Amino acid sequence: MITNHFSDTEELLELDLLTKEEELNSIILYNDDVNTFEWVIECLMKYCGHDSIQAEQCAHIVHFSGKCAIKTGAFEKLKPICETLLEKGLSVELN
Repeated sequence: MITNHFSDTEELLELDLLTKEEELNSIILYNDDVNTFEWVIECLMKYCGHDSIQAEQCAHIVHFSGKCAIKTGAFEKLKPICETLLEKGLSVELN
């Protein structure tokens, strides 16, 4: 009897691809003329879990490039974070 050793591997690959697809969502922060660097950094640390260096780097990228992906993950996890950032006055979008 010949067994198919690939079925388990194929199932794992499919599961891995599904997991990666869930994590392809991003919160994009856009530059604006309203929020200060300090406020943006504070929000990124408090709501996105960034450390101070990461938050500062994102703020500078947004300032010079116009936008920056600040958090990636599953849509369900990102949605409440995005909504909170919007409530705090940041220009963000969930992709």
